[in-house]
Amino acid sequence: MYTIHKTYTGDARLMNNTSPDSVDVVITSPPYPMIEMWDECFAEQDTKIRGSVKETPDTAFELMHKQLDKVWQRCYEVLKNGGFLCVNIGDATRTINGKFKLYNNHSRISEFCNSIGFTTLPNIIWRKQANAPNKFMGSGMLPCGAYVTLEHEWILLFRKGDKRQYKTQDQKHERMESSFFWEERNVWFSDVWDVKGTKQKMEHKGSRERSAAFPFVIPYRLINMFSQKGDTVLDPFLGTGTTMQAALMCGRNSEGYEIDPALKELIEHGIATMDVDMCNRFIKQRFDRHVSFIEERKKQGKEVKHFNKVLNVPVMTGQEEQITFNYITSIRKTKDGFYKADYEALSDMSNIPFQLI
Repeated sequence: MYTIHKTYTGDARLMNNTSPDSVDVVITSPPYPMIEMWDECFAEQDTKIRGSVKETPDTAFELMHKQLDKVWQRCYEVLKNGGFLCVNIGDATRTINGKFKLYNNHSRISEFCNSIGFTTLPNIIWRKQANAPNKFMGSGMLPCGAYVTLEHEWILLFRKGDKRQYKTQDQKHERMESSFFWEERNVWFSDVWDVKGTKQKMEHKGSRERSAAFPFVIPYRLINMFSQKGDTVLDPFLGTGTTMQAALMCGRNSEGYEIDPALKELIEHGIATMDVDMCNRFIKQRFDRHVSFIEERKKQGKEVKHFNKVLNVPVMTGQEEQITFNYITSIRKTKDGFYKADYEALSDMSNIPFQLI
């Protein structure tokens, strides 16, 4: 079993190297309209944005989103029927010409995606744990002039067409192998995620100052939730390559587009230098957490009715009985520029000598 990963630099709006109906899930975090650090990026796509930010900010907001609309339209085209679009986006607050205002990025994206045929699904609120408790905006402790501090972002979820179909026994078996544990489902499919932010300062020469990257756990969860092993994951705003790294960890193929050529070396370096042992310890953590969950449940005298013979561990439901984990054995770059990862299926993880990190 192996997966391939390919990065493209250039205009994400086109995604010319991705065929229609070839992608199973899109997971991305685009530049946020009306966040100042992205003004110039948007202005390079449409010069009218540069002047309108200060003169007519509502116009600038709409022009920025029209650039993103091209990406969401193309995502719809490349997704298979039943595929998912997952968009991490934050709303923006900004004072322009003395006027403070909220710019609702999440609702603008939802409105457009719904208009082109996506089915809108319940969203996730990412409750970030990075902000200091004494951070505030406006007049501080004085009424009628203070503003609520934004300490969350959105993970918008959409599906193209109807639910994915599993008609053959092989298809059903492959789906079961990619199942997740009952207790993982309870956390992952909650509408509020408490996840710490990630380091933002960029140290790569020639790139922007802040990475704007989301934490690894976000694409890792979404990939497990909305795809299965061997599927293809696409990130049209690849940034530092977090989605692609998560896809590799999950045994999925991936494609990524990044318009900033300065980041290509950083993306490829990030994949090429992934420590295999560290990756496998991360995978092993899922198993160890499950074992701890089962042990605690038994201590409380609660029944565990099912058993996964593949992993040699009790599980809560029949849907978990065929879960299979795969450790990474190697990561290498091929002559044609792809990164390829090889995997080994494990029959009994209880005997693997990795420790929690």
